Amino acid sequence: MQPSGHRLRDVEHHPLLTETDSCDSASSSSPEADAADRVWFIRDGCGMVCAVTTWLLVVYADFVVTFVMLLPSKDFWYSVVNGVVFNCLAVLALSSHLRTMLTDPGAVPRGNATKEYMESLQLKPGEVIYKCPKCCCIKPERAHHCSICRRCIRKMDHHCPWVNNCVGEKNQRFFVLFTMYIALSSVHALVLCGLQFISCVRGQWTGELGPVFPRGAHLSGFESILAIVLGIEYFRKGIRDRVPVVSVVTASLSPTECSDFSPPITVILLIFLCLEGLLFFTFTAVMFGTQIHSICNDETEIERLKSEKPTWERRLRWEGMKSVFGGPPSLLWMNPFVGFRFRRLHVRPRKGGPEFSV
Repeated sequence: MQPSGHRLRDVEHHPLLTETDSCDSASSSSPEADAADRVWFIRDGCGMVCAVTTWLLVVYADFVVTFVMLLPSKDFWYSVVNGVVFNCLAVLALSSHLRTMLTDPGAVPRGNATKEYMESLQLKPGEVIYKCPKCCCIKPERAHHCSICRRCIRKMDHHCPWVNNCVGEKNQRFFVLFTMYIALSSVHALVLCGLQFISCVRGQWTGELGPVFPRGAHLSGFESILAIVLGIEYFRKGIRDRVPVVSVVTASLSPTECSDFSPPITVILLIFLCLEGLLFFTFTAVMFGTQIHSICNDETEIERLKSEKPTWERRLRWEGMKSVFGGPPSLLWMNPFVGFRFRRLHVRPRKGGPEFSV
């Protein structure tokens, strides 16, 4: 294993700051204990739009599941059990999203590359350290500079616009929980959509298509695809006449049976929810697997892409999981509220970067 003095040889070395340097040292003047009482937030336009979009999509899914599929159901326990499970998953997912977005990912104090700070480190003779020229800080091992947060982040994995924050040493746990709960809620929504289609087709749609669908009707490509999605067999030999799909569904589906909404609106809501569920599940399942693999190998995504040789003692498998989630395996690993406490409001002027504290 290489000594710490030989690490990161490709990083540009810069002289330390003096008292007269113009780097934004005021931002680092507050003690770390004071910073710990503030909520981290990044003022990035793209990130804030993505974060709000994530919330809106989760709220939309909850609306469709609750008001379109579960409340109109005649099975009381089916509605109660699935409603409680889905809403709990949604709350846990959004809570994990908030904790990821509002938790300091492990930012290095800005402007601490001073002689006074160097003397406090009590370095050994020949030991080499590096200064980040962008945020004027002493760069710890495994720290990387984020151009969006404009800070060096310890064990930075990547910057995710969907949580409007970097995923680093202190908030990786919440990001893993966010991807897990979104994936589970997406699977649950897809299952409920499938059961809703089957219930409506068996209960009413197929039984009433005969008198509405005349023999010999011809459908366009779009109507045929929609018919297949709805589980309705439209193709018949010798079809000549043409009947719009919406007319068929409207005539054959009673709003009081499958949904309190009109049939065309119900179909559109369910199809969009299926597409959203498929996309969300694919994305979050891949991210969840990637994060677990990264934790078990004690290697961030940036380190993997750069093929950096480890100069640190790796914590593999369960040791890595314990270091990220804290303590031995327990149900607390699944709890995004662990360590939560209300913090005071504090807004800083925007000088050296796009972040402020709340």
